[in-house]
Amino acid sequence: MADPKGFLNHGREVATSRPVEERLKDWNEVHVPGSLLPIISKQAGRCMNCGIPFCHNGCPLGNLVPEWNDYAYREDWAAASERLHATNNFPEFTGRLCPAPCESACVLGINQPPVTIKNVEVSIIDKAWEAGDVAPRIPERLSGKTVAVVGSGPAGLAAAQQLTRAGHTVAVYERADRIGGLLRYGIPEFKMEKRHINRRIEQMRAEGTKFRTGIEIGRDMPASALRKRYDAVVLAVGATTPRDLPVPGRDLKGIHQAMEYLPLANKVQEGDYVTPPISAEGKHVVVIGGGDTGADCVGTAHRQGAASVTQLEIMPRPGEERDPASQPWPTFPMLYKVTSAHEEGGERVYSVSTTRFEGDEDGNVQWLHLTEVEFVDGRPTPKPGTERKIPAQLVTLAMGFTGTDRANGLVEQFGLELDERGNIARDADFRTNVPGVFVAGDAGRGQSLIVWAIAEGRSAARGCDRFLTGASDLPAPIRPTDRALAV
Repeated sequence: MADPKGFLNHGREVATSRPVEERLKDWNEVHVPGSLLPIISKQAGRCMNCGIPFCHNGCPLGNLVPEWNDYAYREDWAAASERLHATNNFPEFTGRLCPAPCESACVLGINQPPVTIKNVEVSIIDKAWEAGDVAPRIPERLSGKTVAVVGSGPAGLAAAQQLTRAGHTVAVYERADRIGGLLRYGIPEFKMEKRHINRRIEQMRAEGTKFRTGIEIGRDMPASALRKRYDAVVLAVGATTPRDLPVPGRDLKGIHQAMEYLPLANKVQEGDYVTPPISAEGKHVVVIGGGDTGADCVGTAHRQGAASVTQLEIMPRPGEERDPASQPWPTFPMLYKVTSAHEEGGERVYSVSTTRFEGDEDGNVQWLHLTEVEFVDGRPTPKPGTERKIPAQLVTLAMGFTGTDRANGLVEQFGLELDERGNIARDADFRTNVPGVFVAGDAGRGQSLIVWAIAEGRSAARGCDRFLTGASDLPAPIRPTDRALAV
């Protein structure tokens, strides 16, 4: 145990954010660089090293939280990094982007603020990179087997790194012009600077992983060519089909899916554009959808100089504290959350549904009509007399995703079976119905968290390794049916 009285002597402290007026002028990460290290030893010391560490089960990766908390408390950063990497390929991603279900499962959280596990995690990995403790792990021998990984999001990258380290020759295919999937183009720079991805890509290149960008399997290369060229294939193509909003006026100009809007802002940061083709500058912006993607749209619109930003959510506003009856510890509760983007301004409106859009004579959206709703028998029902309209010159739809992209023919060309939810079906080893073809991440699980994607990528790599060699020493943190504490 790090500090037997740590949780008694020290309260919870989290990373310091830069002032709103400062961070809105740039796209750098919102937290003050280096603000964690002066407090992180004490925060790690709050960990009680419980007899049954529920944080393990709260994390889909099974992160060894008490172990690296103890090392961080003692400021043994090299040992902490080793324990962190034992279960997680990319802790600098999860330490910045994961909603931290481990903290919701922290035993201290029963009656006190939980340990700042996420902040400790990101401090360990940032210190490890700074100290040069993150080095390529080049396999001692090659297996002679080849694997294609389709998709370079967190699931695909995790699977590729694990399979490369197992000695297989791995090539990652990505349809975009850069590696990273939604990490690259879906996550704004102010949440995670892309230098973190670039650094990992260089590590993976040094280990032997090959990367092929600008190639969409099913369209630019048929599935048959991929199967002929490689001994196995891991599909990590995500669940990128967005949920639409079929209401009158949807075809007006200025209404975009979130993943049409957000990547363009990131491409500006990559140097592809001087100004984004879709910009919020000077416009009244409405974001439909109250989740993390919606918050990303809010923060992006603020930085582009929107005249106003309004975020709409059909569900009621969540509570600010866990309801022991409906969301008991250690499950992951749905609570009211104020992200860094919400701190920067704008209005959040709950329990409303969009009824139609109204445009000008040139076909540009100008107004959004909405009504308040209440849930009757689990369905949102309009409340009479609550209809109104709000200005909307740019609308982004951030209502989630419905499954794997079917437009490119990948599913049909491979001959893949789908499950009852429309995801690519797989067994306990992440095998599809096609021999030698595996699936990981959102493509098989449905829209989920980055920590689940990495866990699935690692598990699919083990299944693929067993298929290629008959056995595997790679860890498998999860099975497709696992549900870590209802996340």
